[in-house]
Amino acid sequence: MRVFDSSPRRPANVFLAGCSLIAVLAGSSAAHAQQATPAIELDPVVIEATGTAPGDGPGGGLTSAGYVARDTTIATKTDTDVRKIPQSIGTVSREELENRNVQSLVEAARYTAGVRAGQFGFDPRFDTIYVRGFNVTDTGFYRDGLRSLGGSFSVFRHEPYLLQGVTILKGPSSMLYGSGAPGGIVNVISKRPTETPFHEIEAQVGSHSRVQGNFDLSGPVPSSENLFYRLTGVWRSADTEFIAARDDRVSIAPALTFRSSDKNTELTVLGEYTEFTSGGSAGWYTTPQGQITGLQHGDPNYKDYDGQQFRIGYEFSHRFNEHLAFRQNLRYQNVDTDMKYVSILGLDPVQGVANRYAARLVDNSEGIAVDNQLQANFNLGPVANTVLAGLDYNNVSYRYRYGFGTAGPLSLAFPNYGMTLVQPPVSLDGYEQRTRQEQLGVYVQDQIEFNRFVLTVGGRHDWLETRNKYPLSSSRSEQNDSKFTGRVGLAYLFDNGFSPYASYSTSFAPTIGTSRDGSSFKPTEGQQEEIGLRYTPSDLNLSVSAALFRIKQSSILIPDPTDPNFRIQQGEVESRGFEVQAMTSLTDSLNLTAAYTYLDMEYLNGDDRGNMPAGIPDHQFSVWGNYEFSSGFAQGVGIGFGTRVISKSWADDANTSRNPSRVLFDATLSYDFSHLSESLKGVRAQVSAKNLFDDRVPTCVNSYCYREEGRSVIGSLRYRF
Repeated sequence: MRVFDSSPRRPANVFLAGCSLIAVLAGSSAAHAQQATPAIELDPVVIEATGTAPGDGPGGGLTSAGYVARDTTIATKTDTDVRKIPQSIGTVSREELENRNVQSLVEAARYTAGVRAGQFGFDPRFDTIYVRGFNVTDTGFYRDGLRSLGGSFSVFRHEPYLLQGVTILKGPSSMLYGSGAPGGIVNVISKRPTETPFHEIEAQVGSHSRVQGNFDLSGPVPSSENLFYRLTGVWRSADTEFIAARDDRVSIAPALTFRSSDKNTELTVLGEYTEFTSGGSAGWYTTPQGQITGLQHGDPNYKDYDGQQFRIGYEFSHRFNEHLAFRQNLRYQNVDTDMKYVSILGLDPVQGVANRYAARLVDNSEGIAVDNQLQANFNLGPVANTVLAGLDYNNVSYRYRYGFGTAGPLSLAFPNYGMTLVQPPVSLDGYEQRTRQEQLGVYVQDQIEFNRFVLTVGGRHDWLETRNKYPLSSSRSEQNDSKFTGRVGLAYLFDNGFSPYASYSTSFAPTIGTSRDGSSFKPTEGQQEEIGLRYTPSDLNLSVSAALFRIKQSSILIPDPTDPNFRIQQGEVESRGFEVQAMTSLTDSLNLTAAYTYLDMEYLNGDDRGNMPAGIPDHQFSVWGNYEFSSGFAQGVGIGFGTRVISKSWADDANTSRNPSRVLFDATLSYDFSHLSESLKGVRAQVSAKNLFDDRVPTCVNSYCYREEGRSVIGSLRYRF
């Protein structure tokens, strides 16, 4: 079962009172504050090639030139030059998403340093991402800076075509975002309205009977100077390599921006509705001895994992003057999922069959997230200050139910998928849980600039409450937590583009449950020390970053040595490593990104003391390049090629066996038809291939084994006008 770790609460009247106070101070509200005269006069980055993908709307928290990020809000919640940020970040621009023809969030993160994407192999149902050795899937996914709330299986899907980019903040991030894993957060950025007209339609066909259509329309609303729109949509029908899992999707994402004539007030409304169908089972049976087989879980007679998700929200900002601004971001979101599946219980070699069972799981969740920010920019003599004060609130409730049925055995000699009787559960009386979680956080941050020093310091306090109800047993539980977290970092900016930095940050995550004596577990705690160096020359569209880090997470659960039926909160794990990433868009024709990660992660106590967690590779290396010929006989032809090297990892926490290393290759080939005729301007064809040589080497993680996604080829034809 997937474990969801979100944030409980504090009485809502405190939140409402805080909002009312800020609203009184703000009056109306929207856009970023104009910076006061900075203490540091940075040389502007001058590049000949903008490299920005057409259709990138303003805002969203990421400004990039090609692959290279210039400004982002993910690390400070203010629009900040990346050279001033004392913490490692990863970015994937819209142009990179298009060059690699990214089809999932896992694919988007594959070429980012410090990230292990797809830890559990190919799974069309969920996105699984580890950052610096920690799983951020359940607590670290954000959209437009707000947490993506959900339940155990009612989790949000992220369609890359609807995104403007992806940003990854590495390391503990509770000071700005509240409870979460110490590895960091993954933030996806919605496409926003553009000031100039933009229109695009695209058709795709590919492996596993894949057929997809996309459209993206944006620009000013006719007869209006202050109103802009965007409408993006996706329709997909596709099988997968699993016999009982599809990858169907219908998504529609409208957006509308209103901007006042003086540009001091801005309101952007962002919506999305998605229906998707995948498979309740998507994996391979692993024997009790930890050996993967060629038998798939699932059966065509009872297979669908259906879901609908809906979100609506806004980003509102108001600039009072050049020194003071207020912002409020709010989103309501709802997910309903219905999962039907057949799984293998075990093998009976005597009878020559695999015994199976059927089950149905229904999970529904809804929630609201809001973040209020008041930003002040002012100088104290030679010192420039950017002060951010915020109050945010998250509330999610979900209902989780399941029931069991029966399924006929599967022949080992001739697997008879879809040919045996499946009796679905007659009810969902097997289990039911209702959970309500609330979190209220108050934070303050100051970015202090003096000469070429940039000091970032901040603190936050959170109140959390979790309420669980189990109707079948008439039992209830309630847990309250509160925690203070902080961050301090210092960067220095040299004239030649080098900017070294050092930082310390903390995080926490609630731990649900009780110990043997009945007392509630306290939140786990994470601490990180990081030193790094960035190189971003002003005369070259290049960014190179390197970081050395140590993260320790304490108070994790381990078995109670006096009674294995209970757990105690004495576990610790430490992640130490080094990562480096280089990104460049030297011209409009050439884009490159390369990343290397070394990770040394180990348990500090318990039965596995001194061992490395299962499935975490020691080394990862990746490089991707895309080049389009601008002259000569091959003018208009684009070539992209990438490789991902993943070293050996342990197959179990006891470190008794190893997963083999692997080298995976991706490639694309494209052509811009405008070079044939001016009448074909805007027409572009592309063929992309993932795992080009079909490497299916398995990865085992504590008695469960998974395979990499096999070779997949997609052809696209796009028209922009």
